[in-house]
Amino acid sequence: MLFNQTIKNINRTREIIRVLFKYGFEDVVVNSPLQNIVPENTKLGWNRQQKSIFEYSRYERIRMVFEELGPTFIKLAQVLSNRPDILPEGLIQEFTKLQSNVPPFDFQKVKQIIEKETGKPLKATFKYFDEKTLGSASIGQVHMAILQDDTEVVVKVQRPNVKKIVATDLAILRDTVKRAEGFFEKNGIINAMDVVDAFERSMNKELDYNTEARNINLFRNAYRDNTTFYVPKVYREISTDRILILEMVKGCKITDTEQIEAWGLDPKDIAERGIDIYLSQIFEHGFFHADPHPGNIIIRKDGVICLIDFGMIGTLMRRDKYNLAGVFVGMAQQDPQGMANCLRKLAIEDNITDMRALEYDLNEIIEDFALLDVSESNIAELSMRLQKVIYAYRLRVPGGVFIILRALAILEGIGKSIHPDIQTYEFIKPYGIKIFREKLDPSNVTDDILSKFSQFSEFLTTFPVEFKDILVQTRRGKLHFEYELTNYKPLLNKADRIANRMIAALFICALLLSSSIIMTADLGPAVKTASGIPYLSIIGYGMATFIGIIVFFAIMRTRKF
Repeated sequence: MLFNQTIKNINRTREIIRVLFKYGFEDVVVNSPLQNIVPENTKLGWNRQQKSIFEYSRYERIRMVFEELGPTFIKLAQVLSNRPDILPEGLIQEFTKLQSNVPPFDFQKVKQIIEKETGKPLKATFKYFDEKTLGSASIGQVHMAILQDDTEVVVKVQRPNVKKIVATDLAILRDTVKRAEGFFEKNGIINAMDVVDAFERSMNKELDYNTEARNINLFRNAYRDNTTFYVPKVYREISTDRILILEMVKGCKITDTEQIEAWGLDPKDIAERGIDIYLSQIFEHGFFHADPHPGNIIIRKDGVICLIDFGMIGTLMRRDKYNLAGVFVGMAQQDPQGMANCLRKLAIEDNITDMRALEYDLNEIIEDFALLDVSESNIAELSMRLQKVIYAYRLRVPGGVFIILRALAILEGIGKSIHPDIQTYEFIKPYGIKIFREKLDPSNVTDDILSKFSQFSEFLTTFPVEFKDILVQTRRGKLHFEYELTNYKPLLNKADRIANRMIAALFICALLLSSSIIMTADLGPAVKTASGIPYLSIIGYGMATFIGIIVFFAIMRTRKF
């Protein structure tokens, strides 16, 4: 049944259609299953006279649609803003403007959720609970509280029915995108279903606060011996998948330089340590905080840097870590060929047909950045240039790479606001070289050799069996081949035009022959003109001439008939 998933929430689907109409996206509805539930009287109103919405660009209107559709779609846009391999640059710039500013829900509902999750009255768990929120987002909101042992904590509470709302929106997204992939590809959005799949996994993780609790413990264990970086403790014994109890961190935002200086701390030192800590997450541990904006970076009075909000973290496999480092090392060594090879190895899939062209494009980046004076380098612009290359060559790169590039640009912006002379790229260089050396370490080289030997050994073991099976299937006449035609649509369209022309030519010939035969027939004067020509012959010759003219102009002007 068409649109069988979205029919479960017809009102929400109609709301989406209304918003699409409002911002001039009737074509999205026409090219998707959404049209199946639009009333006929609504379709008649598609050709409206009001054109003011079209004063905005198409990308601006797409951003407006996501903004009006609410938290789930805003969250999707925020995720998409990190994927320049999928979306064009203009749309990414619009999506980066979106912020998930959601009003808080009523305290009585907060109380009900906490009591249901803990199985105790609110007062039995907390000595004090502030009814005012510290912050509110699409998934939940945050309150300050005090435990019975006088420990100050932060309580994250999930919104009521948010899982059902997200599930409904995801079902609508999945069904619509599945049936309208062609439309999205024409508008520059490739791999649309991959985006939905990744977004669904991301949302499912964010909807389970147990995931954030595990992330926090992961970071705490990795940095337990670091005295300049701290991750707040999570109270797992009283936390659930819908509420999360965290240690309260007292301090100021990293951008509050007045307060930092008032404590006798050096903002420049804070900025440099912050960059170094983040790079150590990427290149040493292989996992990193996915959203390092100023509100998530707290500076304590003693100068310790604290990170909060671990709902989403990024990860890099060892191989990806090496290849990403290779890109930066290649740039530092002014080696476009090495840079291109590492970028290609980093990609899950690629459509590179000319490696030399890729090398020339990367060499332009090297000339523009690696050869500049240190004071002129800019990691944000470098990230944007790399992302343009990735999009231009349709490289399907792990999503974590884009999160890293975006995070580095954000961190550089934060760093420059408190340390104008900071150069993020100079901090990256040593890590890139360190990782490159780590790759060449004898133990790692040995591991790679053993891995390759294991793969080759497995091939030698399985190849004879598989080859024997092919011979047996061939002897029995049961060997089948499957093939897939690609880029056949232009050929089919051309064949269709040729067939149309042949049919038109045959029809013209038939009219001419039948009209000529009728002229030789012995018909009465009533069906003839004064000159003795039958009316049917005149009609036939006229139709043949008219169709011939249409065919002629179609061939000469449009070439599409």
